Amino acid sequence: MAFSEIEYEEHGPIRVIRFNRPEKRNCIGPTTHLELIEAWTRFRDDPCALAAVLTGAGDKAFCAGGDLEAGFDLVPSTPEEIAAHDRGERPGILGPSRWTDIYKPVIAAVNGAAYAGGLEWACFADIRIAEEHASFGVTCRRWNIGLADGGSQRLPRIVGMGRAMELILTGKVISASEAHAIGLVNELVPKGRSLNRAIELAKFLCSLPQPAMRSDKEAAVRGYGLPLSEGLRIEAECFNRSIHQPETQVGLRRFLERDHPDRRTDEPSRTPGLVRD
Repeated sequence: MAFSEIEYEEHGPIRVIRFNRPEKRNCIGPTTHLELIEAWTRFRDDPCALAAVLTGAGDKAFCAGGDLEAGFDLVPSTPEEIAAHDRGERPGILGPSRWTDIYKPVIAAVNGAAYAGGLEWACFADIRIAEEHASFGVTCRRWNIGLADGGSQRLPRIVGMGRAMELILTGKVISASEAHAIGLVNELVPKGRSLNRAIELAKFLCSLPQPAMRSDKEAAVRGYGLPLSEGLRIEAECFNRSIHQPETQVGLRRFLERDHPDRRTDEPSRTPGLVRD
């Protein structure tokens, strides 16, 4: 598929997926929906793709949600399609937002307004880096359009039910600094810096052994909200899958032989914030 409303860039093991409709504040229409499905399929299935960065074109909007000029083109309309959507047999309204099995790291570089479906896509990411002028809100509230791309589920998991319900019920717009204060945003950067910072972080994630990182993400995602005993069962399943990978033997050797910058005193540590004697 040739993309016209998103961009898909390869930067070594990093994939940058960019909403590319700046004249529409990067809103998602029917074509964007299909292109997002293709892009995330490529990322998920490509063994050389280790981390993804999601951002928007221009400096005004990350993504302002669904393109309301498209009307009901994105909405299931027949009884059959509605039933299939209810059963979870469709990827989402605005791209594959209902996917929960991407266990590679995903970073959102929020470079402007993240409204409605755009806020939902920011919540799709594991880590959110926002520029100081960015803003966030469930602005579809004023048009009687509900959340359909994970916002009612992911937002409470990120900021807690009380904060999430305030945003969901009122539709209020909050600044990047307030989003950072409530835990919606992990890091604030100056205008124009979110993509570079996200790629910098993605490079660090790509430098780490991958099997345990992915199995830990899978355990956290699959176990969230379940009884502790079930979450621990999932954790054990994921641990036992990753611990016997060759990367573990390499890691143990590097630890025991002090053959790693975090274990050596003659090299700078690779791990941010690590305190060494």
